[in-house]
Amino acid sequence: MTAGPPPGCPAHASPDGRLLPLSAATGCPDPQAVYRRLREEWGNVARVELEPGVPAWLVMGYQELLTITRQEQLFSRDARNWRDLAEGVVSPDSGLLPMMAWRANVIGADGTEHRRLRLPLVDGVRQIDQRQVRRLVQAQCAELIAGFTDRGRADLVTEYAQVVPLLAIGALFGLNTSEGHELLAALRALFGSADDSQAGNRQFEEILAAVLEERRATPSSDLTSAFLAHPDLRDDAEILQSMVVMISAGNETTTTWIAHTLRLMLTDQRFAGRLHGGRLGVDDALDEVLWRDPPMANMPARYALRDTELGGRRIRRGDVLILGLAAANDDPRIHRGDSFAEEVGNRAHLAFSAGPHVCPAQLPARLITRTAVETALRLLSDLRLTIPAEDVAWLPSPWTRCPASLPVTFSARLRPAPLAPAG
Repeated sequence: MTAGPPPGCPAHASPDGRLLPLSAATGCPDPQAVYRRLREEWGNVARVELEPGVPAWLVMGYQELLTITRQEQLFSRDARNWRDLAEGVVSPDSGLLPMMAWRANVIGADGTEHRRLRLPLVDGVRQIDQRQVRRLVQAQCAELIAGFTDRGRADLVTEYAQVVPLLAIGALFGLNTSEGHELLAALRALFGSADDSQAGNRQFEEILAAVLEERRATPSSDLTSAFLAHPDLRDDAEILQSMVVMISAGNETTTTWIAHTLRLMLTDQRFAGRLHGGRLGVDDALDEVLWRDPPMANMPARYALRDTELGGRRIRRGDVLILGLAAANDDPRIHRGDSFAEEVGNRAHLAFSAGPHVCPAQLPARLITRTAVETALRLLSDLRLTIPAEDVAWLPSPWTRCPASLPVTFSARLRPAPLAPAG
């Protein structure tokens, strides 16, 4: 007999008999329990709901996920192949569209066009001075912590995890602090896929367009200037969309990675004890987080180019398939047992996706996250969560699962002089 859902988690369907809303799983205290119930009912490819009346296939099997990410001749990234969007099932005002509608960028392309648009991103990441970024992020983290140290309390999400990637990635593209904070508010709306999602997307692109014009007039050594000069980007629209991809994906996922690592330090005695005791290196801790709670729990999307079969389910041409990265990491065919601690040193997780569209910015994301976690470990001691672990709330989104708040008290350690950014 199947056990019931954990407290605060949905059953397999909503009370009115509709399919499980995907956002109900990401907002659940134990999403893996929901994914396991879906797997029991459907197998490795489950029918879910993106918003009322808009169905999708959630691909939860590790091998099935590799299949759809590697076979772009059958499973396209181009949302113009989405049947429900073409037939009007998805409203033009839908909050899903900023994350799922086709854009003229690397995310919406396949094959040769995808490779052309991906090259500027790869080249941009390659030009990043990792040592300089590490020093910059160390200085930014120390300054943030100094700003709340005297209070002896803070919210490690809104005052730290959300701000660190914002400052670091913004600096890489030449954004100032004010522009960065405006950008953060816009991104929150975009990833929430709710009623304000399209307005957030417009604000996000307007901010980046202004930065683009500034760099056209005054080139610098930042990534915006590098994109402006790259021969594979043909016009301003492609340059702007390349910035959209790098900043939106990088900021949201890095924020969530930092926040989840800090959350486990505060709520999981085994994880915290091994990390503080040196038995678990920071990089190993970061990988355990990627197994347990990948920053993108569910990634949109692939679109079937013809009728096919996947995981025992009949997939019709034009169906949308969501990459269930969190569920695939828990696939019993590759992960056995209740603990992800045994995966230390194993980077076969799918947190960065797979195939031609695998994340090109894994190294800078890890660098920013590792530096933020190490600096918090070094400068703060006796960190204590001021709410019960089960009361941690989650920012609403069908895609990401980020703590909304981590209120803590702490004792400050004696701090060295703040590090100056490398110049």
